[in-house]
Amino acid sequence: MAAASGPIVVMKRYEMKYIMTEEQTEYFKRSIEGYMKEDKYGLCSIASLYYDTPNYRLIRTSIEKPPFKEKIRLRSYGIATDSSPVFLELKRKAYGIVYKRRVQSTIPLVNKFFYGEGDICAGGQINREITTFRDYYKTLVPACLIIYDRIAYFQPDGDLRLTIDHDPRYRFEQLDLTTSMKGNSLLKKGHTILEVKVQQAVPLWLSAILTKGKIYKGSFSKYGEAYKHQLIEAQKERK
Repeated sequence: MAAASGPIVVMKRYEMKYIMTEEQTEYFKRSIEGYMKEDKYGLCSIASLYYDTPNYRLIRTSIEKPPFKEKIRLRSYGIATDSSPVFLELKRKAYGIVYKRRVQSTIPLVNKFFYGEGDICAGGQINREITTFRDYYKTLVPACLIIYDRIAYFQPDGDLRLTIDHDPRYRFEQLDLTTSMKGNSLLKKGHTILEVKVQQAVPLWLSAILTKGKIYKGSFSKYGEAYKHQLIEAQKERK
C-alpha cells in the first residue's frame, strides 16, 4: 500500500473542556480580544469519523473514565472526496495529558488500512503505533460521525490554543465523510463547547476570564455523549 504524502504530527498537551451558553460564548469572545487571534480559516465545519469495534469497546471503556483511554478517528475539513486530504488521528489520554498522533492520507488509503492492507504512512514510529493499535483491536469499523462548526484561536508567541465548537452534532447512519454535514444536535440550541489546549499552565488572564464568566470546566466527550444519546433512543424504541 502506497503511503499518502503529507505532514505527520505528534502532539502532547493538556486539554480542558467547558460548555458555554450563547451569552457566555459572546462574553468569552469579547474577553479574549487582545490576547488571542482567530486563525485564518475562520468558522470551519469539521467532521470526525470514529472507528470502533463492532460492540463499541473503545467508547464503552472511555465512558467509564479510566486513567488511560484511546480513540481513533478520521477527520475532514468540510465534505471530503476520495482525493482530498483527510487526517487519521490516534488520540490517547493518560492522567490528564493528551497524546495525539496524526497523519494525512486519503479515504481510499484509509479504507485499505482498516481492511488490514499495509501501513498508513511510510514507516517510522507513528506508523508502528497506529498499525499496532489497529492490529490489537483486530476489527475496527466506522461507528459514529461527529460534526461541528469550529472557530480556532492561537496565542501569538505562546503555546495556548482555544477552539469554540458551535452546533456539535452526530449520526450513526451514513457513516461517510463524503455525504453531508447533517446530524442530530448534542447540545441545547446556542450552546457551544470551549476547548483549552496548552502544554504548560493555563495563563492567569484566561483563568480570570473563565471565573468572571462563570464558565466551569467539565468532562465532555462528543463521541461519548453521542453514544449515550443513541442508547437512550434505542431504549425508547424498545418500549
